[in-house]
Amino acid sequence: MKKLFPSLVAVKRITSTVPRSNFADAELEKLARLILDSGGLINPIIVRRNGMDAYEIVDGYFEYYAAVRAKEIESLKGETIGAFILEEENEELLLQQLEILRKTAITENLVENPETGFLYDNTSSQPADSIKNPVSWVEVPNLCENQTPQESSTLEQRLTSIEAQFASQINELKAEYAREQKVLAQSIQEFENRILQQVPLLVEAGLANRINELKSESPPEKPVVVERIPEVENVTSESMSALEALNTLTKSELLANFKDAGLKSHMIDSIITERKVQQFVSFTSAVKRIDGLGEKTMIKIIDKWHKYS
Repeated sequence: MKKLFPSLVAVKRITSTVPRSNFADAELEKLARLILDSGGLINPIIVRRNGMDAYEIVDGYFEYYAAVRAKEIESLKGETIGAFILEEENEELLLQQLEILRKTAITENLVENPETGFLYDNTSSQPADSIKNPVSWVEVPNLCENQTPQESSTLEQRLTSIEAQFASQINELKAEYAREQKVLAQSIQEFENRILQQVPLLVEAGLANRINELKSESPPEKPVVVERIPEVENVTSESMSALEALNTLTKSELLANFKDAGLKSHMIDSIITERKVQQFVSFTSAVKRIDGLGEKTMIKIIDKWHKYS
């Protein structure tokens, strides 16, 4: 037979047939705080397996509910509880040991009143016979297979126990949901941070690609707005010849060619003076620079030069 050592068992894996309401909330709260402050329970409970990673309390109901309360206060600190696990090879011997310890604990709390002859619980003023549920016996159910169930194992008590188990599981689910929500919020924040870091890089890369595309594209050919007509080209050519005449002909030649067009002698003198400073680059510049030379006269000069040159 292997030696008996306590194990750490998850509180949420343990069930109890004794309801939590059998114990004072104030006492459970006090012991729960002590468990958290001291980092554990000095009195391991006793459990037996009743499924895959599931356990049922055999002894230590009060300690168990104090551990449940500790887990409700601080879930991380109160996740486990020290427990002796009954195995097939040691269960019978351990149950016998437990029964003796229980009887001894009851006897130590009972004293005889010399006046009445009744046995009294030294922790209260009631006769032993009038104590309906001594604390020691409340925790005795299921000590052995042949034991008769006590009145505490009524349907109402079982329903209360189930209600307590549901409440405990709901609290566990709430705590787990809060943890998962926190993890999800952190993941979302990290994802947003990564996006914010990547956006400037993506924008810069997109702009660089667009610039490269624009550089690689050849400039479009300018559309032909006016169809090239031979007559227009001839007029333009003759107009350029007239402009060249203004820049090169002598005074007498200008007077002979353009007198009928309205070009006066003083205008010719101005043309010769201005073209010495800078030759005319267009008919418009000539009109602006020559006093008395208007647009109508310039048109007559161009038309005359076109007809007779």
